[in-house]
Amino acid sequence: MTTKKNITAKQREELLTTLKGRFEKNKARHKDITWDKVVIKLEGNREKIWSLYEMERTGGEPNVVAYNKKNDEYYFYDCSAESPKGRRSICYDREGLDSRKEYKPENNAVDMAAEMGIELLTEKQYRELQKIGEFDSKTSSWIKTPSEIRKLGGALFADFRYGAVFVYHNGAQSYYAARAFRGLLRV
Repeated sequence: MTTKKNITAKQREELLTTLKGRFEKNKARHKDITWDKVVIKLEGNREKIWSLYEMERTGGEPNVVAYNKKNDEYYFYDCSAESPKGRRSICYDREGLDSRKEYKPENNAVDMAAEMGIELLTEKQYRELQKIGEFDSKTSSWIKTPSEIRKLGGALFADFRYGAVFVYHNGAQSYYAARAFRGLLRV
């Protein structure tokens, strides 16, 4: 993970070109939102651009999925067909990672999201994402777990199978080659 929250001018230009292309290709994901307004919000915020770069670099394929008029924020979600490849094989959080006695993965979803400046999707947000496409039909994604469940050692993940969203539980210390996490960035 990059420690400084800056990218080069060339990386920024390439990222904005990629994001614009994805935005235009997937207009159904963001009806009534124009790219010009999104890019204006991005222009003045280097850290948000860096977070989008990290989402892209790790395979998330971020795209605008909503606009919150009350907060004047655009929501970018990871829209890769399957869970982002650069974030797989990770435990849910630091506590889960630290509880493993052997075969520890390199990282965990909660810390990675925080380092990237993004949030894990909630169950509600994950279900909203599935309304604009089919995601995680072969993989799964950790989702934000309520504290009551986490206190008992569990963590939630979700996927899309048989035309439906399924939410499951695992121990927070578990990890799988086909499980990552999907994030949200508010701009």
